[in-house]
Amino acid sequence: MSQKTYQLASDLQICRILNGMWQVAGGHGQIDRESAVSEMMLYHDSGFTTWDMADIYGPAEEYLGEFRKRLAKKKGESELDKIQALTKFVPSSGPMTRSIVEHYIDKSIRRMNVKTIDVVQFHWWDYSDTSYLDALHHLSKIRDDGKIRHIGLTNFDTERIKTMVENGFNLVSNQVQYSILDQRPDTLMASFCKKHGIKLLTYGTLLGGFMSEGYLGKSEPTRSDLYTFSLQKYKNMIDAWGGWTLFQDLLAALDSVAKKHHVGIANVATKYILDRPAVAGVIIGARLGIAEHRSENARVFSLNLDKEDNEKIKFVTSKSKDLFSSIGDCGSEYR
Repeated sequence: MSQKTYQLASDLQICRILNGMWQVAGGHGQIDRESAVSEMMLYHDSGFTTWDMADIYGPAEEYLGEFRKRLAKKKGESELDKIQALTKFVPSSGPMTRSIVEHYIDKSIRRMNVKTIDVVQFHWWDYSDTSYLDALHHLSKIRDDGKIRHIGLTNFDTERIKTMVENGFNLVSNQVQYSILDQRPDTLMASFCKKHGIKLLTYGTLLGGFMSEGYLGKSEPTRSDLYTFSLQKYKNMIDAWGGWTLFQDLLAALDSVAKKHHVGIANVATKYILDRPAVAGVIIGARLGIAEHRSENARVFSLNLDKEDNEKIKFVTSKSKDLFSSIGDCGSEYR
């Protein structure tokens, strides 16, 4: 296995940097369909072939479907085998019948222009409603019928994953927030998932762009300065973690490590999480047609952090507040 790819399952190899499509759902600038699909071709040609989306991410699934059509026309049907497409099933809580679940999976299949979805990542809003186990039962049957290759999760906590494992569900992944700043998965989840062969796919690793030179040495932004949903969301995490002054100390430490290796702060932040034993891949948001960082992101694959680098980072993070205590296990911020 190269640094660039990861064997998520016996029949599924993904790029360790996944292209996140939350950005096309709104709140990250006006996305033009034509520009977005054209840029997806460039990501593909650069080797970033794994796409992460959701049924609730606006036109994301449709963009993938259009991209697949154009790619097949340009390079032939066989080129489609190089794409990995992960989506999410995010239903409203309530009774879950086979027909309800299959209706949404079929809709995603049509929009994505695929016969089989590589991974359906299941999210559930209300733990008190245990219908999520019914949904997983139906997803498993639909997988066995060939419409889904694998089942993953999104933002489930360790307690609920344990229940699923005890009920015999076969899961390949859980998508959670995981960054140098938010290391809650280290408390319970990473060890449990590693033991049971469930990989972590991480988001928020770059804090929506805060983990970059653009914020190093800068005064604390006001609410009006935070021009995307991501920046607004992750500024709240910075505040909960320890505040802007401590975050500046972290950026300074990351900048020192980055300069030593001739890479960027974002590269260091990404590699730090890719090095965690339970992590299969990091999802980096793609603001299609607005901004792109393909060549910069590719530098992660040749970066090796040493003991001195990790100790320099830990020196700062050890001064932060315990997010597990204040927020709870992964996904608790959504419930």
